[in-house]
Amino acid sequence: MKSKSILGLTIAFFLLILLIITPAINADPAVMISNYEYDPSVLIAGDTATLTVTLYNAETTATRTSQSTAGTTSTTTVQTSGGVLQRVSVVSASDGDKEIRALQYYDDVGPIAPGASIPINFEIVSDEEMADGWYYPKIRVDLESASHTDVLYPIPIKVSSSKVDLISKEVPSKVSISGSTSITLSVVNNFEASVDSVTVEPFEVEGFDVSPKSIFVGSVDSASSEDVSFSVNPNSIGKFNLSFVVSYKNGDNAHNESLNFSLQVIESLDVAPVIYSVPSSVGKGENARIRLEIYNAKDEEISGVIVTPFNTDLSVSPSQYFIGSMDSDDVFSASFEVDTSTLKIGENYSMDFKVSFKQGENYYETPSVNAAFSVSKPTEQINPMSTCYTAIVVIVILIVVLVLFFFYRKRRKEQ
Repeated sequence: MKSKSILGLTIAFFLLILLIITPAINADPAVMISNYEYDPSVLIAGDTATLTVTLYNAETTATRTSQSTAGTTSTTTVQTSGGVLQRVSVVSASDGDKEIRALQYYDDVGPIAPGASIPINFEIVSDEEMADGWYYPKIRVDLESASHTDVLYPIPIKVSSSKVDLISKEVPSKVSISGSTSITLSVVNNFEASVDSVTVEPFEVEGFDVSPKSIFVGSVDSASSEDVSFSVNPNSIGKFNLSFVVSYKNGDNAHNESLNFSLQVIESLDVAPVIYSVPSSVGKGENARIRLEIYNAKDEEISGVIVTPFNTDLSVSPSQYFIGSMDSDDVFSASFEVDTSTLKIGENYSMDFKVSFKQGENYYETPSVNAAFSVSKPTEQINPMSTCYTAIVVIVILIVVLVLFFFYRKRRKEQ
């Protein structure tokens, strides 16, 4: 019993000596991921994103002091509380075939002082044809000492195949050969994040002029749309295939989608003169009045509208009829008078009319319409004095007839 007590005291003594002469061991520094962000926030398969990770040392003091005594000697040890970063990397995430991975890692990053932060950037890439969904690549931080606990932190990243579409909004199936026609397309963002640098451009098509050559939209938010309008001006009749492309950026990643449709160019006029009234015959020396109706069936304003008679030697007034601007669906009347005093009786005469106008920076002319009439003998003029005498004679005759009738009746009664 006494020997056991001596053994216990001996063990306790040696443990005490070992505790005194052994310096204190620092706890692992509290290195953690304090923040992360990536741009763009949603990836399309094949996109590259920039991931910024902020490492933070949560230790509150820069050093720790420990003291040990061996015999009569006392030793003070001052140790740095900072962690030493050996490697910072990203562990890939996979859908079983394709993966999201980092294009680089960092070795020998160095110490991180207590209370300090270090931002580290990674270029993250998703494989082409990667399936839609959430993926969780992990940020791995390896510390220098094997006794330190490494950091492994998952980062959620979404991959989506939704896209930006270009659709027809107001596009007629047929357009007129005269002048230009406005069409409206819509940029629809079905993607789950906003996109930037949105631009819509037409492809060149022989026989068709499209303006402007491009329209810059800028940013389009998710689940929203922006309309763009172009003027199409055909140079010939027929069927044409038009193509437009919308290009945009998701972060620094460029994407594009196209829209194709057909337009039939026909001869029917959407700006036209129509003969409203013209006499079939005019007496020589009388003025022949010809009236036209000018229609603007376009969906936009035209300007500088002028009606001009031509292909004739007739004396026409006015020589041109200026209308000016016409809004969409406007109708204007234009009247012309022809002097027939020098024309031959029994002859037929005609003239053509055309309309010229401006749309945008271009000038156009409509096909002509024709007005024809013949010249007849002049209408006989009635003499007012002759008319007066005739009326007096008629009245006198009536009075005479009434008087005779009166005497005739009276005589019969007397018999």
